[in-house]
Amino acid sequence: MLSLSRFVPGAAVCRTAAVAAVAALSGCASNLVQVPPRFDLANQGRMALVTFSTDPSKVSLGAQATRQFAEELLDAQSGFELLELGPADTAVARLLAAGDAPGAAQRLGRERELAAVFFGQLAVTGTKPSGSIGGGGSVSVSGTVSGELSVRLLSASSGGTLWRSSATTSKQVGQVSMNGRGLPTISATDPNAAYADMVEALVAQVTRDFRPTWVKQ
Repeated sequence: MLSLSRFVPGAAVCRTAAVAAVAALSGCASNLVQVPPRFDLANQGRMALVTFSTDPSKVSLGAQATRQFAEELLDAQSGFELLELGPADTAVARLLAAGDAPGAAQRLGRERELAAVFFGQLAVTGTKPSGSIGGGGSVSVSGTVSGELSVRLLSASSGGTLWRSSATTSKQVGQVSMNGRGLPTISATDPNAAYADMVEALVAQVTRDFRPTWVKQ
């Protein structure tokens, strides 16, 4: 009896293609190598994270950024202790206000028996309008909020910088467009949601050194 594949040659072709696809995927997977994080937190000893400073009107965003930063650290690595501290006490706050972050780290190191301290600053802008005029008389006006997050880890013994990172981003919160015939198009985003998304993006950027990556070889 003749094989059915004699009458359905496509079956063999499909099987061959499937095997080739699996082999290709296996080859890709075997060429992916995990690269350790650029900064190993487990080697730093007991650390503290002070609530990020920010404009008084944006205190809730500073607290959100600090909380998400801690979550990113703890999710990315293990084997270290992180002491989360609220807004700095009067003495530490004075040192930070005077620009003496190394002195603040050393003071906290003595008081809390720490090896290093994370300090961060979040700066956000209010809605900034921008506009443009296109061909045919079209007009577009939009509003954008922007943010910058900078974080550094200082030695509690010497006050020296062990690590630092910063990031900037922006988010559109609304747009009004009008074509040449005078017909408007309006889109809007809740500013609070825009700020929250912006903070999340900033934290993801500044913590990239703590996460492992994959490279193809």
